[in-house]
Amino acid sequence: MKAYVVYDSESGHTEALARSVAEGAGLVRNAEVTLRRVDEADPRDLADMDAILWGCAGHFGTVSSGLKEFIDRLGYLWAKGQLVGKVGGVFCTTATQHGGIEATLLSLIIPMLHQGMIIAGLPGNIPENALYGSYYGVGIVCPVEQSPDDPLNLPRGNDLVLGRALGKRVAEIAQQLRSSRY
Repeated sequence: MKAYVVYDSESGHTEALARSVAEGAGLVRNAEVTLRRVDEADPRDLADMDAILWGCAGHFGTVSSGLKEFIDRLGYLWAKGQLVGKVGGVFCTTATQHGGIEATLLSLIIPMLHQGMIIAGLPGNIPENALYGSYYGVGIVCPVEQSPDDPLNLPRGNDLVLGRALGKRVAEIAQQLRSSRY
């Protein structure tokens, strides 16, 4: 089973979450996980993947321009149906509690649906998500630093647990689908 995690990160917040997502996918037996920053990612690689996870910082409730540009380059894959049936998952970070987490996650899911992908969210029976309620994927808040001297408010603790849980869930579903095809 091959999983591809692509992310856009400006301050390191989404990168930290992406690393935890990739780590979770790597927990699945025989998983080969590729982690790429969006400016290093090649859309052609997606055709060979079983699971695709992408994420970014939420920019006013929508996808960052870097990840949007990557997604916009997937038209030829759509035209050939090369992502149909692949399992997808999404993640994002925002600066404030009501900074558009759900809107960003839904914006990230829509292109996957257009590609014919199978979307895997994060169910409430995962203990860390039971009270958090991030069902569309993983969306976490990383408050903005007030000055350049402040330490970065990187994701940690339960945030990273949620990222690992999403990566593992998407990879497990992709593994099950792959096994049923062969």
